Amino acid sequence: MNALVILLVGVACLVVGYLFYGRWLAKTWGVDDSKSTPAHELEDGQDYCPAKAPVLMGHHFSSIAGAGPINGPIQAAVFGWLPVLLWVVIGGIFFGAVHDFGALFASIRNKGQSIGEVIDVSIGSRAKKLFTVFGYLVLVLVVAAFASIVASTFNGFNAEGQQIVANGQTATISLLFIVLAIIFGFLVYRRNAPLGISTIIGIVGIVAVVVIGLKCPIYVAGNVWMIILGIYILVASVTPVWILLQPRDYLSSFLLYFMMIVAFVGVVGAHPNIDIPMFTGWVDTVAPTGTSLGSMFPALFVTIACGAVSGFHSLVASGTTAKQLNKESDALPIAYGGMLIESALAIVSLIAVGYIWTSYSAGEVTTPTQVFASGISKMVATIPGLAGAETTLYSLLVLAVSVFCLTSLDTATRLARYMFQEFWLEKGETYKDAKGYKAVLCNPYVATVITVVLGVGLGMTGYAKIWPLFGAANQLLAALALLAVCCWLGNIGKNNKMFYIPMFFMLIVTLCSLFMTIKSKVGLIMAGSGDAAAYAQGILGAALFILAIILTVEGVGALSKQGKTKAAK
Repeated sequence: MNALVILLVGVACLVVGYLFYGRWLAKTWGVDDSKSTPAHELEDGQDYCPAKAPVLMGHHFSSIAGAGPINGPIQAAVFGWLPVLLWVVIGGIFFGAVHDFGALFASIRNKGQSIGEVIDVSIGSRAKKLFTVFGYLVLVLVVAAFASIVASTFNGFNAEGQQIVANGQTATISLLFIVLAIIFGFLVYRRNAPLGISTIIGIVGIVAVVVIGLKCPIYVAGNVWMIILGIYILVASVTPVWILLQPRDYLSSFLLYFMMIVAFVGVVGAHPNIDIPMFTGWVDTVAPTGTSLGSMFPALFVTIACGAVSGFHSLVASGTTAKQLNKESDALPIAYGGMLIESALAIVSLIAVGYIWTSYSAGEVTTPTQVFASGISKMVATIPGLAGAETTLYSLLVLAVSVFCLTSLDTATRLARYMFQEFWLEKGETYKDAKGYKAVLCNPYVATVITVVLGVGLGMTGYAKIWPLFGAANQLLAALALLAVCCWLGNIGKNNKMFYIPMFFMLIVTLCSLFMTIKSKVGLIMAGSGDAAAYAQGILGAALFILAIILTVEGVGALSKQGKTKAAK
């Protein structure tokens, strides 16, 4: 199949979805710019801070993307390009974008509070407590995962103790990028420099940072980086958003644009045929990493999360983005549009793995980031005059992915702090109202330290042993967020029918996935071959399964009451 055809068809579908379905949702839900957003109502200069739409888009997209839209499609490509493309396009338009847009809209109409608070209002306080615990645990896993990913990307030494030049360069560039972002934020928010001029200066600064980083690599061991990253996210997640979060994420969005432009140039200029089969079968028999994904249902829908629908997005939308939204109409391009951009990136990732399918399926290149960077850079190198750009492009693409991971890392830490605080507070309270031991636990610094210690500690001591459950946990989070927004819209008298199919489909997918995981681990334990990891996965999987059932019953009960109330009228 020709890569250009896949890209054009996929992107065209996404654009049509935005123009028609996205706008219809905004009209149906009553998006209204005459209503003041929480960023203005509760502006405090730290968490609540209005941001220009392009700046907030940079933060939102950088936070939700991470390595998700690259990892998922590449791993799921074992089922063929058609199943991946269909799930990314259909899931992106009707599942993921609705999920993200709904979560952001519900949050801004509830003072920028999290989905947990929306659940409190629409379903009940018990459901809110359960969701908050679940969401917090998922965020701790995110912190552990991305801290480990970033640390391994920065690790300056291989197993033999030899220096890894590319990793040292990436580390230098990433550190200098943070300094650049602080300078950019100071110019824009404290010296009121025009955004356009500041952007030009920022882009020039990115180029300078890259040049310096390539010439001056830093070599530090991975475990040391874990500690450094822990200190970094501890500071970054409690500082005012204008100092680092907003400017860094805005500038990092240009790395995304660069990455997608390079990919577009490669696909259009080379317009190659990809070697990946259209459909390989209902069961993964390719298994490049040595571990089969199993049957396409539910594996496809759990493996591809960020490119189609991801529960983590609802935490970002209702956690940091809602507190910075300047006006309600910005929610459509930032939330709905941001998800579709991520879907487009997922399509590009599919093309990348398809281009080097022979090497990938043979197990020669298996790390998703390497697959993506290798596929795109090799594709561009086939264009006349660009043959010598492959090595440089490869390094820059790896850098771009690592920047997204770093962004997701401290955003997840900030979100986890919000959820940890919310768990101890009663309705209507802020952490400033807390008394006694709650005042200590709800203190932003204490809540952040607890989160960082748990996340980084898990990342250093073997989070990978329970990582296989993260995919199902993340998608379960999406199902619960869809359920929450669906109930909330029904409570305020808005059309919520568009949530029914995505909500129940994702519940079925995640419950099936969790059941299969539990069954597998119990089988290992009963056979006497189960280790500590098998016990941990089995227990955690069972806990998530039970939690999902309880929340689903309560949510469906709330929806049922809404239906009876309407019928009585």
